[in-house]
Amino acid sequence: MRVTMLLADMAQVAEGKLYIMGAGWSITGPQPMPQAVVVKLDIERYECDRVHHWELFLEDADGRPVLLDSPDGAQPVEVRGEFSVGEPEGVPFGAPVDLPIAINFGPLPLDPASRYVWRLVIDGETPQGGTLGFSTRAVSDDEDHHVF
Repeated sequence: MRVTMLLADMAQVAEGKLYIMGAGWSITGPQPMPQAVVVKLDIERYECDRVHHWELFLEDADGRPVLLDSPDGAQPVEVRGEFSVGEPEGVPFGAPVDLPIAINFGPLPLDPASRYVWRLVIDGETPQGGTLGFSTRAVSDDEDHHVF
């Protein structure tokens, strides 16, 4: 299975295609901003007709889960799901099967001047291309002294 990932402001999947806005960035903030993790899987034929479990985790620069406050206490930023693709009709044997995934997040209150990594795990393993790093900008002096 081949994985391609990128960050965007927002994304959606419709009719087997990815629709992406504001994509390809690796620096955000320092204020919380919405973001989407865009994933395109190229699934080999031998992997078709099987249920695959996937998980997406947000980690800090040291590989620790990022925890955010919630009504139930601090919770890791993570999403889980399953997918299965059938053997496609009319596609030459040997051609991979595309599976697009778009995961949108609201503004995440991340620490300024920090490094983060989205880690995709499929069937218990992080595949090649299954990590996506980004940084948050430092807070400038101008941002510290805004009066509204």
